[in-house]
Amino acid sequence: MTEGVNPFESLQSQIDEAAAHLEIGSDVIERLKHPERVLETNLTIERDDGELERFKAFRSQFNGDRGPYKGGIRYHPQVSRDEVKALSGWMVYKCATVGIPYGGGKGGIVIDPDDYSESELERVTRAFATELRPMIGEDRDIPAPDVNTGQREMNWIKDTYETLENTTEPGVITGKNIASGGSEGRVEATGRSTVIAAREAFDYLDKDLEGATVAVQGYGNAGWIAAKLIDEMGATVVAASDSSGGIYNPDGFDPVAAKDHKNETGSIVGYAESEEDVTNEEVLTMDVDLLIPAALENAIDADLANAVEADVISEAANGPLTPEADALLERRDVFVVPDILANAGGVTVSYFEWVQNRQRFSWTEQRVNDELEEIIVDAFVALVETLEENALDNPRTAAYVVAIQRVADAFEEAGSFP
Repeated sequence: MTEGVNPFESLQSQIDEAAAHLEIGSDVIERLKHPERVLETNLTIERDDGELERFKAFRSQFNGDRGPYKGGIRYHPQVSRDEVKALSGWMVYKCATVGIPYGGGKGGIVIDPDDYSESELERVTRAFATELRPMIGEDRDIPAPDVNTGQREMNWIKDTYETLENTTEPGVITGKNIASGGSEGRVEATGRSTVIAAREAFDYLDKDLEGATVAVQGYGNAGWIAAKLIDEMGATVVAASDSSGGIYNPDGFDPVAAKDHKNETGSIVGYAESEEDVTNEEVLTMDVDLLIPAALENAIDADLANAVEADVISEAANGPLTPEADALLERRDVFVVPDILANAGGVTVSYFEWVQNRQRFSWTEQRVNDELEEIIVDAFVALVETLEENALDNPRTAAYVVAIQRVADAFEEAGSFP
């Protein structure tokens, strides 16, 4: 991640850019640039050796005009107040872009989970769930997984909340294990929407996805699944990376086998089909048809943007481009499918999970995938229509024009209270 780039300022810059194309008062726009509230708390647990340790944690509730707050919880040493504010804001406009009736939230704990045992992580998670208890609920704020969290942590949060509330409320959180009320298709959802959006972009640009070369930066859940699915669509994944480094094979490699290697060794580096080890920066600047940044925000700054050679970028990560990088790539006619559309599969299938939990009725994986595809395709059509109707050059700006208008409409229709 690029040092010194404030993600919250990046979000506000993106909102200002889109607001110039909207007939919305500056007072309303100012309201839509700031979170409604942010919880900052300190969690103290007993470690396995009996020592106490303190962890800083946050939860930002950015905007609830269109529905309950929705957003993930990440465990990472770089978690900060401004980061969760930015991520919660991006979630507001992501939900609005794809028409999901949610607001936006985000949370995180300043922790490197690799340094702690499973029992210690459970204690930290349950301590955070206890602090979140007054804020969350299926009609208030619905957390979900994010960086370094998954079904395990969501199950712990659900159990803690239900135990303290003496109730059964599976819809309090999404991204759960199937046995705990999770949804079919949730694990693949973010990667799936990223490649659906990429496919639609290639079609719009009259490019052939069959045989297209692809580089994936970040080989976690979203990245490796995007690689697998884009490979199944006929594209050729030639490069991929994780935090340890990257691999490259000009003839392509098996994304699933590469993931198996990462599971066995802890890194994608050293995979047998790789012809050359490469750096994360080299993956981001590789001469490919499609680049999928799937790690953390601010991966590509203005300096790196000058070296990017991909024709299309589909953002599986949140905020992988700084505003300066975005402007440079726009001038170079690189088509960027913005994060608030490309990676919206996660929140979309979380919405499906929430609906299933409330109905106490489970959908098939096929229904989940079909419903997801329809929503992402419709959102891409709305983006393109806005792009062309407003003579815009930047797909991100078009997405924000759609999203901000929808949030502003909800605010105006509700009236002002108090």
